[in-house]
Amino acid sequence: MTLVGWAQIAALFLAVLLTVKPLGLYMARVFSGERTFITPVLAPVEKGFYRLAGIDETREQGWLAYTLAMLAFSVAGFVSLYAIMRFQDVLPLNPQGFPAVPPDLAFNTAVSFLTNTNWQNYAGEATMSHLTQMAGLTVHNFTSAATGIALAMAVTRAFARSKVATLGNFWVDLVRANLYVLLPFAVVTALAFVAMGLPQTLDASVTATTLEGAQQTLALGPVASQEAIKQIGTNGGGFFNVNAAHPFENPTALSNLLNIYVMLAVSAALAYTFGQMVGDRRQGWAFLATIAVLLVAGVGLAYWAETSGNPILTSLGLDPAMGNMEGKEVRFGQSASALYAAVTTGLSDGGVNAMHGSFTALGGLVPMFLIQLGEVLPGGTGSGLYGLIVFALLSVFVAGLMVGRTPEFLGKKIEGREMKYAVLAILILPVAILGFAAVSAMLPVAVASIGTPGPHGLSEILYAFTSAAGNNGSAFGGLSGNTPWYNTTLGIAMLLGRFAYVVPVMALAGSIAAKVKAPASAGTFPTHTPLFVGLLIGIILILGGLQFFPALALGPIAEHFAMLAGQTF
Repeated sequence: MTLVGWAQIAALFLAVLLTVKPLGLYMARVFSGERTFITPVLAPVEKGFYRLAGIDETREQGWLAYTLAMLAFSVAGFVSLYAIMRFQDVLPLNPQGFPAVPPDLAFNTAVSFLTNTNWQNYAGEATMSHLTQMAGLTVHNFTSAATGIALAMAVTRAFARSKVATLGNFWVDLVRANLYVLLPFAVVTALAFVAMGLPQTLDASVTATTLEGAQQTLALGPVASQEAIKQIGTNGGGFFNVNAAHPFENPTALSNLLNIYVMLAVSAALAYTFGQMVGDRRQGWAFLATIAVLLVAGVGLAYWAETSGNPILTSLGLDPAMGNMEGKEVRFGQSASALYAAVTTGLSDGGVNAMHGSFTALGGLVPMFLIQLGEVLPGGTGSGLYGLIVFALLSVFVAGLMVGRTPEFLGKKIEGREMKYAVLAILILPVAILGFAAVSAMLPVAVASIGTPGPHGLSEILYAFTSAAGNNGSAFGGLSGNTPWYNTTLGIAMLLGRFAYVVPVMALAGSIAAKVKAPASAGTFPTHTPLFVGLLIGIILILGGLQFFPALALGPIAEHFAMLAGQTF
């Protein structure tokens, strides 16, 4: 580890911190229906959408109607994206002449982009036409991220309001998330990426002459626009197969820092938006403190592991001073690679600038474990916020049991019904991850896709279902996932991780909204103090550790000790 490396990490987190409050306040005004600096320009466009779609923006929905609207929109999105991929061979904007995407891969990809996972069992530059990339994948990068933000705003209103039956209007929240937040941010970011050298063209490729005099065909396309919303919406799906390790997606150290900043900006600011809308900014800062402690710890551990070198190579006499550079870009090094890996998995982004499967055993454990914590550090756009709220409710429930009082959170009593919904949501992740991973570790057709035998092979399977159920999208690259088994089961895991999780969360929000919001009393457990932050961190770690530690012990932890003993597989 070096001072320069830590300076890069510190500068990135400081940049995010400086924009948390202004961006958080802006989003609070947007979703409260208040006027912003961009309202005069966008308000006519917003109202035009409502007229075209027949939406009454003043009519609010209860939790069930809000959830059903979200599910209906998601079904329509899946069908349209699946159709585009299956018929891309006869649709326009296909200069490469790519054939239709096979049914199982089209299913996996449609579910992946629908659920904000962006797991990719294909090479984008060799599989998807420009139309599929733009009208299919990029559009879903916007809509899936906006759906997550809309759901987070519905849950936020449950705590901001007192004794009500409604949580807002899904269609209004969806339009505002796209129009006022994601689209302006994406336009500015895309222009910055173009200035940094990312391609933005409808040409299929360009021919270049190498230093040896040979001719090489370089794939091109509308990269900058997809890269922008990929990061802002915590989608993570790359235009190219190697994602942000590709020089056309991420050419310089500066573009790398911008990638990390924009993927963190909206999700981190939503924590402040929550505090602003519920009338207690201290709660937003408490959430941000929780995120910061765990995320910085993850970055530090990954950075230390990757700069310590490979134990097997060290035992053979290789100087470990240069650390582990396998699978990393020299233009980024260990610090920026560790930072990117921790942030992309603390979020539900899934983009990568280094190959996680090439990290050391402990370095690879970090991104896997951060996803297993529920991706609340700060998680995906919106999904991370409502996931963190679920953990906060579990924390106040534990605190209430300790002192023998009915737990409260922001003036709302947390009772048995709310705990049942919260626990049901929390159980989805381990059931989907461990269930599918266990079957895949025993099934010959699934084991055949492993790239490396032994503990690392188990880690490949475990990481795949962790990433899918956590709606992340990154991978240990050794697993050959483009098979009917993995395309189907990973798709199901993605659906469970998104929708089986959010339905009980929305039911919980409906129950909370109907409760009277009472003022704090002398006996109320404060949820904005360092004590609560510590309790919340403990609950997050305990749930992650108890549920996944046995599997991790058989995978990356066993691999680490085997490497210390000089064993290879």
